[in-house]
Amino acid sequence: MSETKTRQTTNTSTAVESSEASPSALVTEQGRTTIADTVVAKIAGIAARDVAGVHALGGGTARAVGALRERIPGGRTNHSQGVSVEVGERQAAVDVQLIADYGVSIADLAQGIRRNVISAIERMTSLEVTEVNIEVQDVFLEQEDGDPSQGSQGAEPRVQ
Repeated sequence: MSETKTRQTTNTSTAVESSEASPSALVTEQGRTTIADTVVAKIAGIAARDVAGVHALGGGTARAVGALRERIPGGRTNHSQGVSVEVGERQAAVDVQLIADYGVSIADLAQGIRRNVISAIERMTSLEVTEVNIEVQDVFLEQEDGDPSQGSQGAEPRVQ
């Protein structure tokens, strides 16, 4: 019986060692490809924005700075806004902060974002995505975007 346990342990450790030693698409005998954190963050940001129900990425301050940046002539949209990543040689971890549209199931939204982000990063970079953490910071209501006085157009003022 102890021989059987020893054989199973030996086979398991050999399988683990061979999977760790096998080169990935980014680390080969011919050389190593390094992907910058900003590249992975941009891919994740674009993939997250593509999911229906995501109003915006980032918290209030990040969105305010992003809006200012876009108004500057020659300014570009920051696709990695609200996204932070950790990238290793073979793996990546992603954190996404977002504003969700009102009425959307947050659980379904998070699942869709995870699926989209993991698929995009793994397809484009060959990195294994270990986790995608999602932080919903607010819910967007249609009335919040415009002038607050527009909601009471046509109504008589309450005070004079």
